This record gives sequence, C-alpha cells and structure tokens, in this order.
Amino acid sequence: MAHLSRRLSDNAAGDFFVDSSCIDCDICRQIASETFRAQAAQTVVYRQPTTPESVHHALMALVACPTGSIGTVRIYPVKAAISAFPEEIAGGVYFCGFASRHSYGATSYFIVRPEGNVLVDSPRFSQPLAKRLEEMGGVRWMVLTHRDDVADHELFQLRFSCQRVMHSADASGSLRDVEKIISGNEAVQLDEDLTLIPVPGHTRGHECLLYQDRFLFTGDHLAWDEDDNTLTAFHDYCWYSWPEQICSMEKLLAYRFEWVLPGHGRRHHAASCAEMQKELRACLAWMREQ
Repeated sequence: MAHLSRRLSDNAAGDFFVDSSCIDCDICRQIASETFRAQAAQTVVYRQPTTPESVHHALMALVACPTGSIGTVRIYPVKAAISAFPEEIAGGVYFCGFASRHSYGATSYFIVRPEGNVLVDSPRFSQPLAKRLEEMGGVRWMVLTHRDDVADHELFQLRFSCQRVMHSADASGSLRDVEKIISGNEAVQLDEDLTLIPVPGHTRGHECLLYQDRFLFTGDHLAWDEDDNTLTAFHDYCWYSWPEQICSMEKLLAYRFEWVLPGHGRRHHAASCAEMQKELRACLAWMREQ
C-alpha cells in the first residue's frame, strides 16, 4: 500500500498520489493517462481525476500497480475497478491488469477462444482476477514469452491446471517443470490459430505468440514508442544478443498482424497488416544503425 508520508512532492494537490516506491513501470500511465505522467524516472499525479470516468481509471491504475505505489487520502470504493479486469482490447483479447513487481510491472493478456483460453505471460495472482478468468472459461494454456515476465505462473497453473508453454532456452529454475517445452528456431503451431515464433535476442529463449494472423504478443521483443510514434526494440535491455534480435525481427516480416501487444512498452494497432509491415521495416532500419 502507498504511504502518505512518502508521497512524491511533484504530485498535484488532492486525493490521489504516488509514493516513492514507484518503479516507473508505465502501467498506470497506460490505464489513466489523464491522471498520471512520468516525472524524473518515476510517475506522479499531474492532474487529479475529477469526473466519474477519470476516477474509475485512476482506481483501475491503483489496482493494477505492481508495487502498490498509488494511494488516496480518503477511502474510495475499488470493487468496480477490480471487476474491470480483465479489460477487453479487441476481438476477445483482454488486458489482465494486476501487474507484478516480479516482472517489473509487465503487461499480461488473456485470449478467450472456443478451443481453449490462453494466458499470455503471468499477471500477479489475485483471487478476484482468478475468479473472473474462471467465469470466462478458465485457462487452457499459459504461453510464457520469456523468463522475465513469468511472475506468479505457478499459482495460475495450480489454480487452472493449464499447460505452460515456453522455449527450452529460457526454461530454468522454477521454469524447469513447464508442461510444454519448445525448442529450435522454427515456428511451432500450438493450435490452428496460435503460432509460437522463436525470436532470440532479448533473451536466448524469447518467443512471440501470433493469434489469428491479427494479434502478435511480443513480450520484450517489440513495442510501440509513443514519444517517437514508431515501433521499437529495447537496445539497453537486450540481455542475450542484439544481432540475434535483429535477425529475429526480420523473421517477423514473414507474418501478417495488425496488433503489437508487448509485455513492456505501449501496444499498437496499425491501420492494416501492410501498414504494420512498413512500420516493422522502419524499426529494423533503426535497429541496424545502433
């Protein structure tokens, strides 16, 4: 829980505040950009929410915060904010909220499909979220894009008896017992509309998940840079090999998708698959110059 005694001085005066435990993960800014913004490697409330909608978004951000760094001076009801997750993005794809400090506030996603639902990377385990996922049909697979964003994967597997899926190069430690291990650099068809694409670079065993030739779940491989309005990769956070990551990015040119849904960074919806290809080529040109 956030502590008023540690309230950051740059917060706007009023009920909502961020305290010094903030790790600048960007989750709250994605959920409630009208209230939160970056300030000196952390986040602050730059404008107090004043409408029912902005208060609701701010409370959703409070619920989702991985470090409990958002607080309020007076007590607000949070039941509606908790119930808002998972929140639909498009086409049966949902944002889970409930980020975890163990994955540095990474975003996780939930896909609802008749053939079995998919959890992409792990959110923080909470009973309200688990209950809601159960009501939506449970979890058949949990695709773990790489070793960094696995958070509470064991608790979700225990709750849903789902099959966790991961690349062998990242399956170490608590991940050794993952139920389905893929290997090599060739794409693997998990189901008719689910394709696992190994993309070594950020980590040796990083993989993306392509759903319906429309949604690409990219982990820490590819994201949208809102400041530059372009697709980007994280050069400073490439733990394995930047040249390998460039090769992996080139591999994605063979696939069609119009959504990029990352673990870190902003999601992006292009006007068409062709437009996404154009933006991906621009990202590759930038990567080769680094």
